[in-house]
Amino acid sequence: MLAISGGLDSVVLMHLCNQLKLNIYLAHCNFKLRNQESDLDEGFVIKLSQLSSNQIFTTFFETALVAKKKQISIQIAARELRYNWFQELAQKHQFDVILTAHHLDDSLETFLIHLTRGSGLEGFTGIPSTNGNIIRPLLPFSRAEILEYAIENNLEWREDSSNATTKYLRNNIRHQVIPILKEINPSLLDSFANTIQYLQDAQQIIDDRIDEVSAKISVEKDGMLFFDISKINKLSNPKAYLYQLLKKYQFTEWNNVVDLLTSQSGKQVFSKTHVLLKDRDFLILDKITTKKSDSESFEILEHQSQISNPIFLTFETNSSKNSEARNTISVAKELLKYPLIIRKWQNGDYFCPTGMQGKKKLSKYFKDEKFSLLEKEKTWLLCTVENEIIWVINHRQDSRFLADSTTENSLQITYKS
Repeated sequence: MLAISGGLDSVVLMHLCNQLKLNIYLAHCNFKLRNQESDLDEGFVIKLSQLSSNQIFTTFFETALVAKKKQISIQIAARELRYNWFQELAQKHQFDVILTAHHLDDSLETFLIHLTRGSGLEGFTGIPSTNGNIIRPLLPFSRAEILEYAIENNLEWREDSSNATTKYLRNNIRHQVIPILKEINPSLLDSFANTIQYLQDAQQIIDDRIDEVSAKISVEKDGMLFFDISKINKLSNPKAYLYQLLKKYQFTEWNNVVDLLTSQSGKQVFSKTHVLLKDRDFLILDKITTKKSDSESFEILEHQSQISNPIFLTFETNSSKNSEARNTISVAKELLKYPLIIRKWQNGDYFCPTGMQGKKKLSKYFKDEKFSLLEKEKTWLLCTVENEIIWVINHRQDSRFLADSTTENSLQITYKS
């Protein structure tokens, strides 16, 4: 699928794809930002699709209203809207890739935008040529080269009048900053392309090193990442390593992240998608999920062989499989009272842990086993209809329901993450 605006670069990319006889579909967004001009752009690409026999998808967005509602810039709103729509089309129609017509000048502008705002190394490696299912085939070429190709092949395109204004930062850089840089160095784009390659090579070395370090200082458990604080502190620059380890999780308050290394247990830092918790000797990373009510519960009927909500469990009668793994228990079926219940823990809960004498409050069990706050929040219980705990799922079974060698009718229950 090719994202087409009707501008020079997207028209050239469409022409190249058709010359190569690629099977492409066109996708055009009308952002309703330039009144009649936006509608004329849409009409132009529809006519272009008819002439080239390429099927086209079109949509429109009230971009200014979306930006105001979300309190973001119009440029960011437009970008989110179009890429979300592109991905929806790709998934619905099973397109292999999404092609966009970004070129070398776009990459230079992006570089300079990041320079003015401040950025880590990844902000200076330019627009990626491939990002998931998004591919940018024209990225090695300058706008001048693309223009020359269009003229040689008698292609028609539309000029976006907003590109001429300096209202937006990108246009300001395009019209006022880059011309001065080109006066200083007429081979600016060639120099920039070389610099981008050097920076991308350096980023690759860093990524390889971070993968190596991450494997040594972190471990995954129950969907969470545990970072060993003592090992982090032995690194040459803990702050720099933390940034590289955690940047993809959208944290922004990096001083607060570093402060977790020396803060008391229980302190947390949040990003839009994740939470980072200090717990004794570890920093624990977990996704932010919609918090379930402590009283929410899920029923399991006697005939069910598996469930997938809120977690995935399987149930096998009289199974001969090994049940010594932490994620599997064997239960005496005659002791079960249906429907079984899955719920989160509550104050006052107790059970009789296997391998221990007598009963124990669940809060005390969590403390003795050094459960973090996040681990406690993520733990599910399997209970009888009378609210007796059968299993602290994936951790410890209640001895009252344990099947042994004399049990004739047993049920094997397995948790799958």
